[in-house]
Amino acid sequence: MPEPGRPGAPSPTAAASASQTHDAQRGLVGPFTGRQIFVAIASVGLVAIVVGALTTPLAPAAPVAPQPGASFQPFARPVAGLAPGAPAPELEGTDAGRRVTLTGLDGRTISLAALRGRPVWINFFATWCPPCQSETPTIEQVYETHRAEGLAVIGISVQESSVADVAAYARTYGLQYTIGFDATSAIYRAYHVYGLPTQVFVDRQGIVRQVWNGPLSDLEAEQMLAPILYQAPAPSPSTSR
Repeated sequence: MPEPGRPGAPSPTAAASASQTHDAQRGLVGPFTGRQIFVAIASVGLVAIVVGALTTPLAPAAPVAPQPGASFQPFARPVAGLAPGAPAPELEGTDAGRRVTLTGLDGRTISLAALRGRPVWINFFATWCPPCQSETPTIEQVYETHRAEGLAVIGISVQESSVADVAAYARTYGLQYTIGFDATSAIYRAYHVYGLPTQVFVDRQGIVRQVWNGPLSDLEAEQMLAPILYQAPAPSPSTSR
């Protein structure tokens, strides 16, 4: 072996460089270099992210509840509706020249005159109307809250194919208030309704106090009902001057 300092012997610098090259070739883990290990880990991570994105089911978008008053569905041109302060029409109308009265799901006639002395909330709706569906639990809840105070609620179903469909709807929502079936839309027209849902609030004397086009929140329903629930009773003729 050549001695250091003699011709043909490797210099110390050359020997160190050769040692470093050998270490680099040997790598951090076995034959792999640090760069190769980093690229391998990054590749595995990227594959895991892609596989996770492809196999994770997409969560359905949260339903957007209709905003009170903003989800009214008109079906005709706006018409002059019932004016507050006017007597509420009886729940009847005409169809093809014949008189039509509102009937309940049991076939019995529903009369507004029979409810005189009680505050009445009339709700025109349809089972296929999304805003109507959204507010139905609110109507039932508010009715249950105030039924002991005499509140009467009449849901009038319009443009339906059958009584059975409406009856099924009432069972689904557990409705305890009165449901009328307006088969010919005669009452719908008599009340000058042109979209759904439409609310009419009638006081104890049979006078229209509020008309609202669109669904109601529970707070808005309470605000609409307050004037007819807590109005002072009209004086009787014997006590009036």
